[in-house]
Amino acid sequence: MTLSVHLLRLPYTQDTLALLRARLHPEVRLSTGLELPTPPEYQILVAGRPEEEHLTASPNLQALIVPWAGIPEPTRQLMREYPHIAVHNLHHNALPAAELAITLLLAAAKLIIPMDRSMRAGDWTPRYEANPSVLLEGKTALILGFGAIGQRVAHLCRGLGMKVTVIRRHAEETPLESSPEMVIAPPGALHDLLPQANALIICLPHTDETTGLIDAEALALLPPRAVLVNIARGPIVDEAALYEALCDGTLHSAGLDVWYNYPAAEADRTRTPPSAFPFHELSNMVMSPHRGGASEETELLRVIHLSELLNTAARGEPMPNRVDLEAGY
Repeated sequence: MTLSVHLLRLPYTQDTLALLRARLHPEVRLSTGLELPTPPEYQILVAGRPEEEHLTASPNLQALIVPWAGIPEPTRQLMREYPHIAVHNLHHNALPAAELAITLLLAAAKLIIPMDRSMRAGDWTPRYEANPSVLLEGKTALILGFGAIGQRVAHLCRGLGMKVTVIRRHAEETPLESSPEMVIAPPGALHDLLPQANALIICLPHTDETTGLIDAEALALLPPRAVLVNIARGPIVDEAALYEALCDGTLHSAGLDVWYNYPAAEADRTRTPPSAFPFHELSNMVMSPHRGGASEETELLRVIHLSELLNTAARGEPMPNRVDLEAGY
């Protein structure tokens, strides 16, 4: 049976789009562009921010695929009005995001940024001073969120010789058993586990439940010289509390790829502070402009993951990565 799919917007080059078509099951009929096909009979719509007309145009629409991880809040609210349309997303960015998390962890723990600045100025002084770096081997990484990204972060942390504790919303559903190297716990255990966390790595989706989850109280529970990494969403960590913790030494250092203030338009991209607080003045802060899922291979990975989802549907099998609209991910 032919599966009709419409890709609403094109984040791809023509070469990448050709690659997508080449990877699709013979029974997948793909249309693309802002203009809907005539007649609009697609069963699957690929769009991150669809309008209501895109959902109602085809009487055959069964599923929406958001072509990245997570779901925008306006899309979530819109799709709650159409419960008969399943929502799925892609996890193609998990590998580059996990690698960036480890990059931020190492750069923060080793205070690479101030060392780099000194060397660029010809200043070797840090070599002859007490070394403030944190040794990670044998220490405990507490990873919040155990989705596609969190699982890869856990794997990489174990490769560094770290002990790993994971907080997962449905800890009982994990296929892995807790062990001395990998402890899996429910969200209610967070405050009990924070005192053991030499590195706190945040991979959670941003929902009403996770907003401000890491506040001043949570940060104060961390052991001395702890490192915080956030590759999820800025508001999961209280902005003011994070800044104060870095200033007063509660935290050894932090690495952030996600922020509290983003450019509103293209013209603002060269003049938008990422926070109301001057994080850029802190030597124990590593800053990255929300590029965790980006790499030279990102669009190829997106094509591979999207084609796998569509081919699964073409075979009549349930598509993975279904979004729980109530939970927000």
